[in-house]
Amino acid sequence: MATDLIQIEQENPSAEAIERAASSIRRGKIVAIPTDGLYAIVADPFNLMAVGRVFDAKGREFNRSLPLIVSDLLMAEELAKEITQRFQVLARHFWPGPLTVIVPAAAKVPLKVTGNTGRLAMRQSKAPVVNALLKALDQPLIATSANLSGQPTCRTGIDTFATMDGRIDLVLDGGSCSGPGNTTVDITEAYWRVIREGSISEKEIAECLKS
Repeated sequence: MATDLIQIEQENPSAEAIERAASSIRRGKIVAIPTDGLYAIVADPFNLMAVGRVFDAKGREFNRSLPLIVSDLLMAEELAKEITQRFQVLARHFWPGPLTVIVPAAAKVPLKVTGNTGRLAMRQSKAPVVNALLKALDQPLIATSANLSGQPTCRTGIDTFATMDGRIDLVLDGGSCSGPGNTTVDITEAYWRVIREGSISEKEIAECLKS
């Protein structure tokens, strides 16, 4: 597989580049794009062939779920099995921003995307490239770090291309990403827990939920 590379401006991506990426995703291909703090592989979560290609590209174990990125709270609510007050409070307070929330997945989400766990990680990004692509496609996207599983995350387009060349179809090269790391919180059980702490602290989440 030959991997193509297109240079873009992160803050003002061209319509042509976004449509090139959107067209690729519609055809079941996988694309790397700059997000808030790192490069991510994006693909159609409802296309099982594309889902499988994401796992293969990363060398990712099939029992590990693939996170989704959404355009707004309404899109997220359509992907969750139930809408809890805890979810709404966190999303309204921290989105768009570096918080990934794990919820029970709705039946419309392919089980393969959840790593056969029935749980789904979601977030809403501030990144212009992400939001332009979501607007063009009008659907959620798989958005998992553009790296080989267990290897460092790629933060530049050139590093992404070097690492994923031959594994993915297209890289939108917007230079470097230097944003904060995501915090991941699991709210699928009675007691919420932070799976990974990034720029949003566990204390901030606790204070938000208490209020």
